[in-house]
Amino acid sequence: MPPHGVSLGEAFRVWLRVAALSFGGPAGQIAVMHRIVVEEKRWIGEARFLHALGYCTLLPGPEAQQLATYIGWLMHRTPGGVMAGTLFVLPGFVSILALSLVYAAYGGVGTVAAVFYGLKAAVLAVVAQAVLRLGRKALRSRATVALAVLAFMALFLFAVPFPIVVAAAGLAGFVGARLGWPAFAAGGRPGNPGGTGGSPPALLDAAYGDALPDHARPTVTGALRAGAVWLTLWLVPVAGVLLACGAGSTFGRIAVFFSQMAVVTFGGAYAVLAYVAQQAVEGYGWLRPGEMLDGLGMAETTPGPLIMVLEFVGFVAAYRDPGALPPSVAGTLGAALATWVTFVPCFLWIFLGAPFIEALRGNRALNASLAAITAAVVGVILNLAVWFALHSLFRAQAPVRVLGLAFNWPVPGSLDPWAAALSLAAALALLRFKLGVIPTLAGCTLAGVALHLAGVLG
Repeated sequence: MPPHGVSLGEAFRVWLRVAALSFGGPAGQIAVMHRIVVEEKRWIGEARFLHALGYCTLLPGPEAQQLATYIGWLMHRTPGGVMAGTLFVLPGFVSILALSLVYAAYGGVGTVAAVFYGLKAAVLAVVAQAVLRLGRKALRSRATVALAVLAFMALFLFAVPFPIVVAAAGLAGFVGARLGWPAFAAGGRPGNPGGTGGSPPALLDAAYGDALPDHARPTVTGALRAGAVWLTLWLVPVAGVLLACGAGSTFGRIAVFFSQMAVVTFGGAYAVLAYVAQQAVEGYGWLRPGEMLDGLGMAETTPGPLIMVLEFVGFVAAYRDPGALPPSVAGTLGAALATWVTFVPCFLWIFLGAPFIEALRGNRALNASLAAITAAVVGVILNLAVWFALHSLFRAQAPVRVLGLAFNWPVPGSLDPWAAALSLAAALALLRFKLGVIPTLAGCTLAGVALHLAGVLG
């Protein structure tokens, strides 16, 4: 039994519960984790939770899944981290795979198409809510507002690659803090998702105090071992796919593209989805624009990280180009491959970096860099909202050139009035009446089916 008294079996049951309740995007998932792990079970204290969250927010990939891995590792070493991180993904993987199979087989059939019609309209409101929610927290100065505006313009008007936008924002915050600019001096930590009040000390804190657990002490040997193990688990399957199928095959492209995404997906799922959507739709031709919205609707209504939508992209890509395999088998393998190369790197970042991060208790320059990236992410998510609006509310878009800039804009008269009405209703439900994401998505889904049954969708 570990010094804190929590067995690995008990941890399994708790992490499975956290995974099953992890709806509503990273903010909701982190709040659920905080309520169960910090407030209810009292495994770790507030300071450790926020310290881990700060590091995970800096990392590429889904911060909620990485936070679960980090806490699992703190409590039960590497086996605990692997268990917590895997359980966090598993329910969503199974759910998205089942929905993808149904979508591929029946997605264009009456009622099923109407379900996704309603989901797409609601997703636009969900993304808009994310812009407003994050903007209120992140844009606290003229400098951060400027970063958000510049990030949006760079993506929407100039098609600057997403990784460059994120890197430039992080560098601006880091340099600004080192130069002592007031706008970047208060980077700070992420907000407190909930306090513990006057509750007794957390179990991990009671067992170790301010000292580090033995397995959390950073060593060069440990870092090399973690890097070797997780790089092998990540890259050997990628190399195998490339050798077996070729770099130009769909499976080869899935392996390489989503491996690249694992390295540059700073700012959470919303921040990277515009880039992934554009590449999957316009670059590779794997999906049609509305199908990306369908996939996000699936991810919004199932447990686990929103970035599980990448599993849907991998499924559809392989399903439509199965080679010698049956389409459903190829799609399942494509979904599994996309999921593997998306999440295995998350374990690498935690097991490689967490021991060194545990030895730190706040760095002003790094916190300022985080604040700048978060500000830029507001602009990135706004770009995503505009992209979704163009493809969900309008039936046609056309390229427009203004002052030498080229971008897509809706064709006059192509507005879908029912989609616009559902999106407006979803926005009112979320922002005015505070109904929550799941009830709003469910209501729009039912509305889509009702419109189909009434014969107004065509």
